[in-house]
Amino acid sequence: MKLHFVLRFMFGPVPVYLSALTILIVLTNAQYFGLVGVGVPRTTKLVSSAPVVSVMKYCDIFRGEWVPDEEAPYYNHKSCHMIQEHQNCLKYGRPDLGFLKWRWRPSGCELPRFDPVQFLQFARHKSLAFVGDSLARNHMQSLLCLLSQAAYPKDISANPTTQNKVYHYRAYNFTISMFWSPFLVRAREPGPDEPARTGHYSLYLDEPDPSWVSQISRFDYVLVSAANWFSRPSLFYEKRRLVGCSFCSRQYGVPDLTLYYSQRRAWRVALQAINGLDSIRGRVIVRMLSPMSHFENGTWDQGGNCKKTQPLRSNETVMEGRDLLFYNAQMEEFRAAEKAAAAKGRRLMLMDATAAMMMRPDGHPSRYGHLPNQKVQLYNDCIHWCLPGPIDIWNDMLFQMLLV
Repeated sequence: MKLHFVLRFMFGPVPVYLSALTILIVLTNAQYFGLVGVGVPRTTKLVSSAPVVSVMKYCDIFRGEWVPDEEAPYYNHKSCHMIQEHQNCLKYGRPDLGFLKWRWRPSGCELPRFDPVQFLQFARHKSLAFVGDSLARNHMQSLLCLLSQAAYPKDISANPTTQNKVYHYRAYNFTISMFWSPFLVRAREPGPDEPARTGHYSLYLDEPDPSWVSQISRFDYVLVSAANWFSRPSLFYEKRRLVGCSFCSRQYGVPDLTLYYSQRRAWRVALQAINGLDSIRGRVIVRMLSPMSHFENGTWDQGGNCKKTQPLRSNETVMEGRDLLFYNAQMEEFRAAEKAAAAKGRRLMLMDATAAMMMRPDGHPSRYGHLPNQKVQLYNDCIHWCLPGPIDIWNDMLFQMLLV
């Protein structure tokens, strides 16, 4: 069965008279290129002529359990070259690969597997923008890897070295863009004399980041997310006046309003900016936070790690602490914005994937990641997600949301 799959993947339909010698050569090459075993890219089926219907019409796709899936994953680090080094768990030798063999099953239905051809056919002549931080980029790269089973895009970014990216699928006239905006509002990094991890960012909490707000009206779909960067030491400005800070002691002469103040305020201003646009062509989706609580036995900079090797059940995890406070603030701000959008005849959608990801402490790079062109091990990463990995389910969910 595996042999037949590998041969079809590499050569198409396989003649029954293929010689034993040829089979041996094929298997040798397949093993060399990483096509046998974990991470074998599946053959892509041609899209059917039947209309694709979202299961969201009768099912809450965001509540369920992780179940075993022997077919996963659908790509690997050798079949997709768009995986960043610090999320490339297979390349850097993660030994427990069982974390790849799971899929999300909602309580009331079966979530269709992501079909790259169907997605590209649906997305023909359309555009999709991701707005947010490195987890938004993590999400986008998962989508690019899933689509790589059917097609590769051309990188048409104005500046290849920046965080902002544009990818174009010429055969489908489909564009995916990434707008780097980790706080969603206008922000300034610490000065050159301040260390990036301890210096204070300046957040202008009443000014949405124009780099994305000025652009999203032209997109068919916009996916907005942000959370983790609000955990960094920051100074808060409103009306260009310093009004507070987080992790700041007394040296600035303003109260410590905490990171919860800035996170809620930034989300409110960002969503108000979206609703305030004179015209917006497409649909806006807000993705709730990805868990920040999977570190065990310490924080990221004090030896904390995430060593679990399989998912938790829904009754084995509970949201609390920073995750819960951030989540509640995001949800409250989304509901208010959703109501305001409906009053204008617009629609905001919610991708509430937090509960599903709370159950996946096994899906992070941990120590199996590196910076580009370096052999230096990074700090233990329990924030981002391995590719391939649990984050791929976000795109199963995304496609269902686009179909509604």
